[in-house]
Amino acid sequence: MQRPIGRLLRTNAFRLAALYLALFATSVSALLAFIYFSTADFVERQTEATLDAEITGLREQYQEHGIDGLKKIIIERSVGERRSDEPLYLLADEDYRPIVGNLSSWPDGQTLKDGWISFPVEVRRRNGAAEVHQALGETIHLPDDRDHLLVGRDISGANLFRTRILETLAWASLLTIMLGVLGGLFMTRNMLRRVDAVNRTSERIIHGDMSQRVPLTGSGDEFDQLATNLNAMLDQIERLMAGMRQVTDNIAHDLRTPLARLRARLEVTLLEKPDAQRYGEALRRTISEADTLLGTFNALLSIAEAEAGSRREALTVVRLDEIAHSVSELYEPVADEKGLTLAALIDGGLLVRGDRHLLSQAIANLLDNALKYTPSGSVSLTVRADGEWARVEVADTGPGVPADRREAVFDRFVRLEGSRSTPGNGLGLSLVRAVARMHGGTVRLEENQPGAKNPGLRVILTLPLTEPAAALPAPVPEPAIGN
Repeated sequence: MQRPIGRLLRTNAFRLAALYLALFATSVSALLAFIYFSTADFVERQTEATLDAEITGLREQYQEHGIDGLKKIIIERSVGERRSDEPLYLLADEDYRPIVGNLSSWPDGQTLKDGWISFPVEVRRRNGAAEVHQALGETIHLPDDRDHLLVGRDISGANLFRTRILETLAWASLLTIMLGVLGGLFMTRNMLRRVDAVNRTSERIIHGDMSQRVPLTGSGDEFDQLATNLNAMLDQIERLMAGMRQVTDNIAHDLRTPLARLRARLEVTLLEKPDAQRYGEALRRTISEADTLLGTFNALLSIAEAEAGSRREALTVVRLDEIAHSVSELYEPVADEKGLTLAALIDGGLLVRGDRHLLSQAIANLLDNALKYTPSGSVSLTVRADGEWARVEVADTGPGVPADRREAVFDRFVRLEGSRSTPGNGLGLSLVRAVARMHGGTVRLEENQPGAKNPGLRVILTLPLTEPAAALPAPVPEPAIGN
């Protein structure tokens, strides 16, 4: 039990709770002290006001009726057994010897301030027992008769009331501190429990169990939000690891096969009878295989650079329409050779902040895929403004991509055909997505002709413009190219 408590007391959550408790306790104590002193001061002022009123009334009686009238009214007010809640009166001569009143002698009290004294007074209870109470009195000197007048009041009730208030406020402070400590321990324990859940999950993941996730309480608080983000991060890491395994398998297939072919070709050439023409053909085919391998590695390098954003600082304002024109002109002969129609509709004056080479490569990859997988029909390239975004669309009339594979095709080395007989390395769309993210844009796949036998594919690449779309010129259509 000692270790969990000690660990609890060492946590930042407990320190924070203790700090808030100290601030709260200080605030409550200051408030209770203010209440106490305000109440005590109010009771004291009320007592003094009552005595002032008594003295004023007696002074008026003295001024109107003289010393005899004053004696008369004091005698009337002092008749009967004196109770603790009744005023105290004493009229004494110049030597402080009692004349009339309900006090037997002039009290020997403590002078508080000019004309005010505090003195003890004996009070008999109904059962005959005598008690000594504290009284507060105000004195005046009667100049005409050289007598002294004392009017007092038993303040034991006020003192008791003040003591009760003090005790009540003290217990309230103690209870507040105890509840604050218990609340701080409870909150700290709850926070520590939530943090421990994250730590336990992390330890299991460190030991190789990647299926573990941080549990949610369903409260929607900041810990649940943190757990949700951590789980999403773990899901992403798991997907990336699965993707890496798939990439490793695909690399083993896509690179091992051409390397094996290259080695076999060279080995067969060396075993056969020397022939300059055959040597030359073997070298040309070897160079072609090497170019394919270099193309794969260059594509992987471009994707890595785009995903890392290493070239983001070198981005400049470029004309996207000029880049699209250049790429479409480059693929015109490819479309003619396959008997396809390549149509381009490109807005003018589209300015984006980007890398000219990577943007050209991304659009070229989209056109290359469209032309490669479209057996007949047409391919279109559309570049236009859409509000504050530039929208690049490449559409074809090929077989399209199934809806459940439209996200997977953006992964490295993913190809829909199992035979992998079509030229390519499965990195084209991976590069397009990396370039889009690097430029703050997006890319998605849609059907070009929904419901058709060959629905085709429409790839939509969006990039942020450097100026509003309203400032751009109207679209300028280009004629269809090809058959």
